[in-house]
Amino acid sequence: MKRILLFAAALIAALIVAPVNAQRIAFVNTKYILEQMPEYETAQKELDRLSRQWQEEIDERYLQIKRQREAYNAEAILLTEEMRRSRLDEIDRREREARDMQKKRFGPEGDLFKKRQELIQPIQDRVFTAIKEVAGTSYVAVFDLSGANGGGLLFASDKYDKSDSVLRKLGIRPKREGAGGGNEEEPEQQPDGGQPDKDGGTRDGGGGGGTPPRDGGRQPQTQPDKR
Repeated sequence: MKRILLFAAALIAALIVAPVNAQRIAFVNTKYILEQMPEYETAQKELDRLSRQWQEEIDERYLQIKRQREAYNAEAILLTEEMRRSRLDEIDRREREARDMQKKRFGPEGDLFKKRQELIQPIQDRVFTAIKEVAGTSYVAVFDLSGANGGGLLFASDKYDKSDSVLRKLGIRPKREGAGGGNEEEPEQQPDGGQPDKDGGTRDGGGGGGTPPRDGGRQPQTQPDKR
């Protein structure tokens, strides 16, 4: 709900500030964009490798602790009070070390988080720069569909999906190239607000192609002959 409210507030603010003839919005799917970038795939594989390696190290520690505790339980009856206390202290120490290691590797500010920032952040910055270049001055807002609840969007027409435009800006050929669906580059907007049609006219009826003029095609009326 909070994300939806923030989206609504941002959209209203954008529409208020922008001129009437420039109130255009678009959206992108950064998850779709990133998945087609080779450098992102390489970075993700490295993160997966490190995650597996570190998890295996932690699992091995906990396995050793489990064996040590089982051995203690089997031998406790034969141990003196001092020996039991010493063995339990050792087990507790190793458990703390394992928890600390787990936090160090996978905690909110842990090694995996830092490595992700190191590898992924530069790629995300490139995508963000490309989004800004695609938006230019044509759009007052560009929203990301890849977040929870589609970034707050409840509906989005494919016509305004600029994900493939961003990929082309990054020098990557989109996988769905030529599939249509609103990802083709839109022609530049004309000063009077119209957009050129394929036959050289504008969408507001300023050119050919059989598009009726704005006045509905009414012919000038002639005055009746008073004679």
